[in-house]
Amino acid sequence: MDVINWQWALVICSSIILFFLSPLAKTTDEFFKAVHKKKAPSTLVLTGSLIISWIFAKSITNAANLGLAFGLVGGVAYAGYYLSFAVAGVIIYQLRTQGNFTSIHHFLNSKFGKQAVAIFSLLIAFRLFNEVWSNTMVIGNYFGDVGSASYYWSILIFTGLTLSYALKGGLSSSIFTDVLQMVLFAVLLIVILAMLFHTEDFSSKEILNSGTWSFELGLNLFFAALLQSFSYPFHDPVLTDRGFISSPKVTRKSFLWASILGAFCIIFFSFIGIYAQTQGLDGQAAVAVGKAFGVVLLLVINFIMITSAASTLDSTFSSFSKLLTVDLNLGKSVSFGRLAMVAVAILGTIPVFLNAEILSATTISGTMVIGLTPIFIFWKQNVPKISFYLSVGAGLVFGILLVFDVFPESLIFTEGKYASLLWVNLWGISSCIILYFIPKWIR
Repeated sequence: MDVINWQWALVICSSIILFFLSPLAKTTDEFFKAVHKKKAPSTLVLTGSLIISWIFAKSITNAANLGLAFGLVGGVAYAGYYLSFAVAGVIIYQLRTQGNFTSIHHFLNSKFGKQAVAIFSLLIAFRLFNEVWSNTMVIGNYFGDVGSASYYWSILIFTGLTLSYALKGGLSSSIFTDVLQMVLFAVLLIVILAMLFHTEDFSSKEILNSGTWSFELGLNLFFAALLQSFSYPFHDPVLTDRGFISSPKVTRKSFLWASILGAFCIIFFSFIGIYAQTQGLDGQAAVAVGKAFGVVLLLVINFIMITSAASTLDSTFSSFSKLLTVDLNLGKSVSFGRLAMVAVAILGTIPVFLNAEILSATTISGTMVIGLTPIFIFWKQNVPKISFYLSVGAGLVFGILLVFDVFPESLIFTEGKYASLLWVNLWGISSCIILYFIPKWIR
């Protein structure tokens, strides 16, 4: 039985098991708020759900590739994004306990009005739409070359199977399956690391010596990730939806733990890339290492990709359905929420059949949402409504400058890859904060 057949078996069997184990949501509380047997998720459940819903297939691939390119510095740099959890945890705790807000939309509506909510909803709908194809395409790559029949079929079947159990329980089944997927992820990660360290020429010494702590070789990305962490989490409903379902204290604790543990998971996964670097392998680090070790490790790595992609995909479906039904009040029932899930699954899969240029054009990058930084970090400040539009608008402008590579080079003070990312974010966030407060100073 060849590797592809084993992969099909893993995808189909794991999805069927998750479908039968998923709770069936009958009420809107069960479907949109993950209330199970009249109880909200505990610290352990919420922490596991947060980590696995953010360790998606794309981030694992990136972590391994950054380990290959920059050594340990690459893994640490990418782990910098996990500061997002700590920032979101603290701010959401304050919004709930000091502001008595029940959701991000509730906060924005009461402070900046309905039009601000509409713009924000558009940003996060785009984000969720991107999540669908960016994760399923990673899966497709394991089944065939881009454009081949097996590539497309694997994406369609994988999306359909994940949708089936998401439809059954909404956020309840998303969080329930997250816990199973997190346990599986941890076991598989331990297996991979054990196999790497079992080889003769790979140890902690190789890991520590694998990179250079300079801006050119990874630190540009590290500081850019830290800067983006003050806005990035708030445009990700997969993360923020989980901030309003348990008690404020449980939520804050879960987010802080997820920040630390999630960062370690990413660093550990970058060891695969570091191993590839020591062996002189190239290409996609995870695939190259899997093939070098043989069928068993390749299947373990593939299975990690499948579980992490599925966990992000089901969370994306439930967040989109909550956005339309609860946050934007477009529907009232669980059945409307299920229809919304089907809609985003179909719309999010269409770009897979289009070319790569269209995909990059439809991606909202972390830089485009830096305008959210002052809105959430200084949420207690009393500012006119125009402040929201100035800050968000400036963030979008800086994001576009970065995407089209037209940011003035005289304002970039470091060399190497990700230098423009770092400095566009630094100048951009500074501009957004100043623009946010100008109307208040004038007033």
